[in-house]
Amino acid sequence: MKARGQFLDTRPLRSSRPFRDLWIGSLASQLGGQIATVAVLAQVWELTRSPVGTGAIGLVSGLATLLFGLLGGTLADSVDRRTVVRATTGGQLLAAAGLCAQALSDNRDVVLLLALVAARAACGALGAPARRTFPVRLLPADQVAAGLALTNIAFQAAMLAGPALAGLIIARWDFPAAYAAQAVAVVISMLGVIRLPPMRPEGAGATGRRRPQRGGWRIVLRRPTLWGVLATDLSATLLAMPVALFPLVNEARFGGDPRTLGLFLSAVAVGGIAAGLLSGTVTRRRGAGRVQLAAAGVWGLALAGFGLAGPLWLALGCLAVAGAADTVSVITRSALIQLETPDAFRGRVSSVEHAIGVAGPELGNFRGGLVASVTSAPFSLVTGGLSAALMIAVVAAVNAPLRGYRTPSPAPPSPPAPLTTEPTSGLQA
Repeated sequence: MKARGQFLDTRPLRSSRPFRDLWIGSLASQLGGQIATVAVLAQVWELTRSPVGTGAIGLVSGLATLLFGLLGGTLADSVDRRTVVRATTGGQLLAAAGLCAQALSDNRDVVLLLALVAARAACGALGAPARRTFPVRLLPADQVAAGLALTNIAFQAAMLAGPALAGLIIARWDFPAAYAAQAVAVVISMLGVIRLPPMRPEGAGATGRRRPQRGGWRIVLRRPTLWGVLATDLSATLLAMPVALFPLVNEARFGGDPRTLGLFLSAVAVGGIAAGLLSGTVTRRRGAGRVQLAAAGVWGLALAGFGLAGPLWLALGCLAVAGAADTVSVITRSALIQLETPDAFRGRVSSVEHAIGVAGPELGNFRGGLVASVTSAPFSLVTGGLSAALMIAVVAAVNAPLRGYRTPSPAPPSPPAPLTTEPTSGLQA
């Protein structure tokens, strides 16, 4: 393998203008979303001064995502997916404008604020399954994983830069400016979507109104590679999600310094970005199933190591390894799901992936906090990480199709059509 193949594979940005437009729009949207998330958190805290109030943000966002995400999967397999994403992006723009308006009016009603947060989450979830199907339609099969790696590194960069940028904006110009920044970011995202080609589900017919016959869960359970890759992800997040334990670890080992708490989150993002920049190492490999299983296992073991780490440098190193493993796992999982799912079902299967991606971490954080409340944060981290690695090993042992899965080879170029003066058959047109 050439040395350059070890680094970020940028072929999708060079070979596909529609994907490039989509990627730029997604980067802007993610950055704006991170800014708005910090603004909402700070505004709710200012209004309520209660952890119950800030906890309600996750509750309303999570419920909206789960409810509308599954509906979005069915919608994405019924009509033009570009139309779905255009409409839901427009809804996100309206929600961003509403957030900006309530901040400008010095709103003191937290219920109104949470309602706008729920509306924003609902619009994003409704369009997410359709949006997830775009890379596989815009890129050749051998570039899909690279495209997803680029998408993931955009998310990691936004997660690293967005909160810091939000703090600067809020400190200088207050909440309206932060929400206005999100609205501008959504407009940029909308411009990228508008230029995409039509993307009707394959097999939907001329009108695009085919009624789906099967739900996403049924499709997943009938395909070993699909349920295996999702079971791997659920095992990793449900059993070894560390974020809820960060404050406890920080208090017990590092004196509760808020700067150290921030370093925990930054270390995960730094590891993710580093893995994204070196993602050519894995996106060019065809054994996606083995790569995903190995990466998810490393995630669990790294978090167990974080639970045992004494020095700060070692704790941050374990979190960086976990962040890198998570990025590799997400890239390979998403590529495998999109490539293994027939296009007519991609919306519904993507909605299942989206639901697991939301519910798994939230429930994992709850599990970690519950175990730590009756034991300790290190015990919760170590047992959770080792349990995750064990469950992933079980999935690998019983799911031979996932272990042996290989990314399809790129299709050979079509030969030039022969010159002929004979009329073309209507069946060939």
